[in-house]
Amino acid sequence: MTLLARYLAGQVLAASGFVLLALLVLFAFFDVMQELGSLGRNNYGLGQAAVVVLLSVPGHLYEILPVAALIGTLFALSRLVGNSEYSVMRVSGLSNWRVARYFSVIGVLLSLLLLVLGEYVAPWSEQAAQRYKLAATRSVVAQQFRSGLWVKDGSAFINVREVMPDNTLRGIEIYGFDADGHLDSMRAAEQADWRGNQTWSLQQVMETRFDTDGIRAERSASQDWQSVLTPDILSVLLVAPEKMSARTLWRYVAHLKENNQKASRYELALWSKFISPFVIPIMMLIAMPFAIQGPRAAGTSSMVFFGILAGLGFHLLSRLFGHLGLLNDWPVVVVSSLPLLIFLAIALAGIRWVDRR
Repeated sequence: MTLLARYLAGQVLAASGFVLLALLVLFAFFDVMQELGSLGRNNYGLGQAAVVVLLSVPGHLYEILPVAALIGTLFALSRLVGNSEYSVMRVSGLSNWRVARYFSVIGVLLSLLLLVLGEYVAPWSEQAAQRYKLAATRSVVAQQFRSGLWVKDGSAFINVREVMPDNTLRGIEIYGFDADGHLDSMRAAEQADWRGNQTWSLQQVMETRFDTDGIRAERSASQDWQSVLTPDILSVLLVAPEKMSARTLWRYVAHLKENNQKASRYELALWSKFISPFVIPIMMLIAMPFAIQGPRAAGTSSMVFFGILAGLGFHLLSRLFGHLGLLNDWPVVVVSSLPLLIFLAIALAGIRWVDRR
């Protein structure tokens, strides 16, 4: 990497880091305000709230890193232009397109950090925060219906009354159906503990079978139960799809499709994970046309402001396309990639326009 490239990288990364820190503090403040409403519930106090807020930081970092890169690039470039340093770089032979290539490389490096955060750190910390809060307030995991959680497993339907923060299941009922759709068995258990390898250990089981010879009921203290229901699948009750890892999303989408259930929301989140490495480089390219102005150009501050609005507009457009796509069943590949391609075209057109001035 050349001296100018290292200098640009240092300026941009320093400004982005400062913006990132400021945004993290702001989001942490909002989290503290939100957690104040839960104080006093059982053992949930200020110390527990602080732990939840700290565990939420990696998730916020994953969300705001592209915005921080955009704003940091805007301010770093604007400062270089205002100090006439960028003009000296241009006179020395540095073209706008070479700067764009430098920023693309920097963006790819930041995207690698984003991938690690999104795949390993943020999903774990988000689950840990939710489980810790549920345990401190002695609550159960959110349920989808008043009767509990319902899951389809092949030809069987599973009803779980309560999902505890440690993945323990309470009040399990398993309804088995034959090939003609007739109920042929029912198992009820007080509790189920995860043993691994898609196996649960059912406690205090009552199994009832319906056949041509009549009804047979058997009671046992414990029984192994093979099921597609795993802690990974249960994690969807704790973490929003956008904050889940790509591996968990992939498995959950496969589970929904195997059981002929709609998976559009999770497919959209999965494809958003696939295109996330391209977001930061495009954010940095969008910043260039707005920040590169002459040192005496009027309205530089307003152009920086419009640059920030353009970057935020990308996120709003992505969310809008996502909601419209879910409502109208548009292809998830198109919904997730179209805003990215639109803003890439805008960024390249803007750089070309600035380069010709």
